[in-house]
Amino acid sequence: MQLSAYRSSLRIPQLRLALILGVMIRTPVAASFIILTLHVVGDLGKTYGEAGVLSAVATVCVAIAGPWRGRLLDRLGLRRAVTPSIIVLIACWSVAPFVGYWPLMGLGALASLFVVPVFSIVRQMILAAVPAEGRRTALSLDSMATEISFMVGPAFGVWACTKWDTSWVLFSVQMAVAFGCIVMWLLNPSLVSEKSADSAPVARREWMGVAAVAILAATAASTVVLAGSDVSVVAAMRTIGREGAVGPIMMVWAAGSLIGGFLYGLLRRPIRSYWILGMLAVATMPAAFAPGPMSLGALMFVAGLLCAPTLTATTEALTEVVPERARGEAMGWHGSAINAGSALGAPLAGFAIDHISPGAGFLAVAALGLAVAALGSTAQSVRRRRARVARARPDASAACRDGDAVGRDLAGRTAGRYP
Repeated sequence: MQLSAYRSSLRIPQLRLALILGVMIRTPVAASFIILTLHVVGDLGKTYGEAGVLSAVATVCVAIAGPWRGRLLDRLGLRRAVTPSIIVLIACWSVAPFVGYWPLMGLGALASLFVVPVFSIVRQMILAAVPAEGRRTALSLDSMATEISFMVGPAFGVWACTKWDTSWVLFSVQMAVAFGCIVMWLLNPSLVSEKSADSAPVARREWMGVAAVAILAATAASTVVLAGSDVSVVAAMRTIGREGAVGPIMMVWAAGSLIGGFLYGLLRRPIRSYWILGMLAVATMPAAFAPGPMSLGALMFVAGLLCAPTLTATTEALTEVVPERARGEAMGWHGSAINAGSALGAPLAGFAIDHISPGAGFLAVAALGLAVAALGSTAQSVRRRRARVARARPDASAACRDGDAVGRDLAGRTAGRYP
């Protein structure tokens, strides 16, 4: 492990720009989720369940939009693809914070369907800027920057809502997202390398095969584990009357993810995405048996060491099976897999918590993650074995042909020598 890998990556101007833009836009995006919940249950006087429905609708719309918006990036370029999204974002969120629950849901859904694919754009900027050998380190930097955004954003959102009216806080945060997107539009960074700039976009049927689908399944499974663990931590602490410990435990968990992402970026060889998913699932299971906040925090720190590396590994694996001119759509599908896993993880853990115990929430999502990892790893091994057999067959056929030729040649020489 050498820190020179990070120094080399950070010398690349577009990588630095991507990281800055990512933090600039993702931080208010991360804040908007908690602010929206507080706005619904506070100013609008609704329940947490109704706030959850609103968040679920927005999440589904973002998941639907991911591949569509990513495909537009591949075909139209950044400015043409993002312009309608910025207009819809500003129009919807200029009104949505000041209306009732149902109009808010409609405007939020529309804005989510036209969401600016920030995560896809930032990753494409990074992949276009760095050589293949520096991809892991660069993506690890992005995962760490994302972790920081999701640590700072929600904390800021909660603080702001205690100081000002939630309608104006929600409006301000969404306008901050729009401002960041406008800055990105003005800079218009390249999303593909120079060698691929003039090539045509690649159709989905040419790359969306078994390998890509399997990687997306691993991505979804990883966020099932993460989202389910999030809910399980809250349930575990509420059960023993230690709700105040939830925040510190989450911070320790995030710190573990930051450290894990940093260490993963130093590795010379990648860890297969299914293996690291399996390790994340196994590391999450002991949290089910934590007797108190201190032990749970320590166990979540250990599990956190594998959070950022798991998502980085799936992103890296996907870039290896997808052509560069299809990365926009591929990263859109990757984002949709993350959202789908998050949407499934919370209710899966919640069901186990309601019917068994808080610890069962950790075990349920970890078991699903481990099952996907085992199936994916087995399928990957079978595919590699078949590929080796397929490569060996032409060699064997060639050897047979060569042997036949030698035999005929020897027979000819023998016949000539002994008439």
